[in-house]
Amino acid sequence: MKKKFLKVAATAALLGALSVAAQAQNIAVVNGQAVPKSRVDALAEQLKAAGRPVTPEMEPALKEEIVMREVFMQAAREKGLEKSDAYKAQVELMRQAILIRSLFDDFNKTHPVTDAQIQAEYDKFVAANSGKEYKVRHILVEKEDQAKKIIADLKKGGKFEDIAKKQSKDPGSAANGGDLDWASPASFVPEFSEAMTKLDKGQMTQEPVKSQFGWHIIRVDDVRQAKLPALAELKPQIAQQLQQQQLQKYQDDLRAKAKIE
Repeated sequence: MKKKFLKVAATAALLGALSVAAQAQNIAVVNGQAVPKSRVDALAEQLKAAGRPVTPEMEPALKEEIVMREVFMQAAREKGLEKSDAYKAQVELMRQAILIRSLFDDFNKTHPVTDAQIQAEYDKFVAANSGKEYKVRHILVEKEDQAKKIIADLKKGGKFEDIAKKQSKDPGSAANGGDLDWASPASFVPEFSEAMTKLDKGQMTQEPVKSQFGWHIIRVDDVRQAKLPALAELKPQIAQQLQQQQLQKYQDDLRAKAKIE
């Protein structure tokens, strides 16, 4: 009898230990339904993936959010809403989105951008942007006659900055006296760049320059060799851009290979 009692007590103790361990994996029990801690972990990971920092202080709020979701889910089930066609359609769309995101994440992990790719892209950037930079001002007007009159006024001693503020129709530079800051020739439309690069420091176009935006009077305030950021500074941006390009090509290839009738 004593041995039987000890065996029962040991079994009860074991079951109790298992129960405590099971409870440790749950954050709550709502109407008899256990709410696993894994839901909190999944929500935290979702927030991190969206760029929101998750701190230990947020754990009570995350737990409360999961508990409330369970409460609402139970209420929805009681109404039979999970059997509705609208619910099933939304679940299918969500299932597709999650699976597709997993596919793309897997592609990114198995096709990382290499340092060699980043270097090659940076070299292209340097080749396209090396050379001179110009600190330039302009006055933009609608008609050639108006532009010619402004040039005449400037030659008589008119102040470029003041005329730009009053007459230029370029909203991005007029308020600053026509100042376009430092830029490479590639930053402008071809007609503007061609006229600008013919000017030396301090010179102004003697004839109006026509572009798709109107008529320009251009003045070069300074010229310097282009100052390009180092590879280390641009590396994250280049890597992200290349990763997006690779993923887009992967998507296009899948679409091209698919038999669609």
